[in-house]
Amino acid sequence: MVPTQYYLFLAAALFCMGMFGVLTRRNALVVFMCVELMLNAANLTFLAFARQRGDSIGHISAFFVIAVAAAEAAIGLAIVIAVFRSRGSVNIDDMKTMKH
Repeated sequence: MVPTQYYLFLAAALFCMGMFGVLTRRNALVVFMCVELMLNAANLTFLAFARQRGDSIGHISAFFVIAVAAAEAAIGLAIVIAVFRSRGSVNIDDMKTMKH
């Protein structure tokens, strides 16, 4: 049986990698992937604590995080596609305003 601390260290590492990617990358698609990595780190934490406590609250929380991640991906990709069609780039620095 793997101790809970190992899951938490893995989740912290994943979250830090995602946060580093969000703060340093300029491509909107890469930023979305890094946000997904951070949400998966949160899911891992919820599930690790649910396993330790033996209840299902962490599973329910992870389910809601997955739903939020799916909605974020769908809406975010739609915005990125619309911006790419109008400006020809997905660079975050080029998206200073939503006006044309």
